[in-house]
Amino acid sequence: MNKIAIFTWMILSILLTPMMANAADYPNRPVKYIVPWPPGDLEDILTRIIAEEMSKETGKPATVVNKPGGGGIIGASEVSRARNDGLTIGSFVADLLTTQILSGNAPFDQNTFDPVGIFLDYPFVIAVKADAPYNNMEELAEFSKSNPVSLAHFGYQALPTAITFKAADEIGLKFSSNAPFDSINCSTLANGDATVINTVTQTILSCLKSGDVKIIASITHERLSLSPNVPTLEEQTGIAQTTWNGLFVKKGTSQKIKNRIAEIAQAALATDRVAEISASTGASVFWIGGDEAQQVIADDYASAQGLLEYMN
Repeated sequence: MNKIAIFTWMILSILLTPMMANAADYPNRPVKYIVPWPPGDLEDILTRIIAEEMSKETGKPATVVNKPGGGGIIGASEVSRARNDGLTIGSFVADLLTTQILSGNAPFDQNTFDPVGIFLDYPFVIAVKADAPYNNMEELAEFSKSNPVSLAHFGYQALPTAITFKAADEIGLKFSSNAPFDSINCSTLANGDATVINTVTQTILSCLKSGDVKIIASITHERLSLSPNVPTLEEQTGIAQTTWNGLFVKKGTSQKIKNRIAEIAQAALATDRVAEISASTGASVFWIGGDEAQQVIADDYASAQGLLEYMN
């Protein structure tokens, strides 16, 4: 072996050794989970449970850092700038991998992240006051032909908003007005700010339990445990897309590291604590990893393209 070959081998050894060590000894330093939203929502609660399991299993500190702003872009951008060593993990909602990229809002693209796994189907619902004279989307559409119907939603770039408008168009539902809200809860209906709301169940649990509000559709793959007799939006309109959340790392992260993160996450999500959260909120908690997760993202990206074209 000549001197150049020896020198080249030494350089490669120096460069590759930390990567090999990271994969074998992961994690060798503290792990940071980035949640690009304020604390308290489902993705934040479940990510904290996963982080606790990471600390318990590995003996290394694992923390959740909330980085809200820009519709999730600020937090996701921090993950996009991280090293591909699995020490920075993003907990991302579907919008960040679909509509935000398609709209040109994100400083990253489809090839920036690798999915570790998708673990949450947000319990987004379409809800109305309990005394409303309609109990499903078809009846609401019929009502809208001769009565004003106002919609409260989380903004035009939010995936559930686009899904709702597309579904409404499919069945001839006409909204006389609509407006984005930072917070949509029981008072939104009680105060008359809107006659129909598109929100998540945890913001309206109190009025669902009191019987003041009812769900007429869930934007989920399966019917909610909170309202098992209420058909999903797909059952009622044929619109199948939902809003999910998953764990992501920088592209190029070792498969062994991704497998370890997934193993720990699945153990955390299988606990009684998570089962109680799922039962009380109607959230669907599961695990889709690997190639299957990649396919879900690809399918939703294509579907979101159609939704955005419709919205525009």
